[in-house]
Amino acid sequence: MFVAARKFVKNLDVETIPLSRKHNLNNLTDYINYSLEHYQKVQLTFICTHNSRRSHLCQIWALAVARFYEINDVFCYSGGTEVTALYPKIAETLKHQGLEITQRKKKENPKYFIEYSEIMPPIKVFSKRYDHRSNPKTNYAAIMTCDHASTNCPIVSGADQRIAITYEDPKVSDHTPEETQVYLERSIQIATEMKYVFSKVNI
Repeated sequence: MFVAARKFVKNLDVETIPLSRKHNLNNLTDYINYSLEHYQKVQLTFICTHNSRRSHLCQIWALAVARFYEINDVFCYSGGTEVTALYPKIAETLKHQGLEITQRKKKENPKYFIEYSEIMPPIKVFSKRYDHRSNPKTNYAAIMTCDHASTNCPIVSGADQRIAITYEDPKVSDHTPEETQVYLERSIQIATEMKYVFSKVNI
């Protein structure tokens, strides 16, 4: 991993996670252990309504933290119930936290390439439906990252398991003086919880 990204993950304090959230986080760890045993790999699809903020943060930090713990057979995806675009503040936030971002083609729904390591391929992110052709169709867990998607997406075809790990939407701070801080805090929360999840994986 990049030095700055590794330092960021290393300094995350999993002891700050409330006990009330650990139940669902433990469910995700259990699925990862199950998947490694049965499939020799892990596929996780993080789902939120617009696939523009929380689901991307989860996808990116889950993969980066898995690599931090040298758990290599982990593949992370994201999607929504609607297609919009990655909110630019997400890219800005991740860059601040040690990742490198490249945007390809400035269009309505641009593709971003997120790098966290000198040797691993970049993570390609853009807004898409959860059933997009680039996402797995079988042998994966669907992680619902927002209440709206959890309620309005009752069936995720092909998923082994559906796990709700929801986060408050940083969108509430958009175009306010608090925006930068709120996005940083949400990214830290998600990265910390992914660190907790993967710290308990059997390797």
